[in-house]
Amino acid sequence: MISVIVPAYNAADTLGPCLQALLDQTVPKGAYEVLVVDDGSTDATTEIARGYDVRILSQPHQGPTRARNRGVAETNGVIVLFTDADCVPARDWIEQMVKPLADPEIVGVKGAYATQQRRIIPRFVQLEFEERYRLLGRYRYIDFVDTHAAAFKKTIIRAMGGFDPAIPGPTAEDADLSYRISRGGHKMVFNPAAIVYHRHPVRWPDYLRVKFWRACWRMSAYCKHPGKMVRDSYTPQLLKVQVFLFYLTVGGVGAAVLRVQLVWFSLAALTFFFASTLPFVAGAWRKDPLVAALSPLLLFSRAGAFAAGIPVGILLAVLSRGRRRGCGG
Repeated sequence: MISVIVPAYNAADTLGPCLQALLDQTVPKGAYEVLVVDDGSTDATTEIARGYDVRILSQPHQGPTRARNRGVAETNGVIVLFTDADCVPARDWIEQMVKPLADPEIVGVKGAYATQQRRIIPRFVQLEFEERYRLLGRYRYIDFVDTHAAAFKKTIIRAMGGFDPAIPGPTAEDADLSYRISRGGHKMVFNPAAIVYHRHPVRWPDYLRVKFWRACWRMSAYCKHPGKMVRDSYTPQLLKVQVFLFYLTVGGVGAAVLRVQLVWFSLAALTFFFASTLPFVAGAWRKDPLVAALSPLLLFSRAGAFAAGIPVGILLAVLSRGRRRGCGG
């Protein structure tokens, strides 16, 4: 038995297409179950879920980490899949997700985002993901599986103690679980054929807000796994360089207020920044020339969102963990 867990909080606008896609898969219907964990929604999420042949679990609002753990505790399956309520899995998604798990050494599988949106920002976001997927493709085994398209053997989730509810905020608990699995010597792989369609942010402010909080909450995972801040299988190294160059650019502008000659320091950092975007632009140009042309400016503002989120995330991680055992304990 395969169990698919969908945590849902106020997901009335997106849950229906997600569940319809999950119930129309290439694997036999008797081979899997779908569990919706309603995390204290105040809209029609539960009512919509009742319109589909799925199991529904309800809990007070506690966040996606506890919703996923609750789903794992209630599953009948030996393989557990995760996706989000705003994702629409391709028809062969379950088949593709579980295929690598036929190898007894593989305990986890990461799938991929795709989108059918045609506006500029979603197209840029998709190119970002595809850059990361090219990076993942260089590794035989990976150390990062995010829960929009994830498969694990249930034994490994239980052996790791599930997702850590002490991680503050969403989007970091899956990184933490993945890092723990990898640190234990277990093997996970990337399957780019396991696709879920996603609604990427459409407005630029919404995109920047996502990046700010993603950087912020990722610091809590890095606090527990500091080595992953240096390198993991998912994060492009140039992204880290660009955040550093953003700090230098802004710092140079601030220093120029005191000594005008230092404006050249800022201009030099900015020049290096735009030079660092050329690999992304070259990769994007083959697929989307318009977005490629806009990418340097978009990447600069992305670096600014990360640069703002990182110190906030470090502060929150230290405050949340310091009382118990200290950062990195």
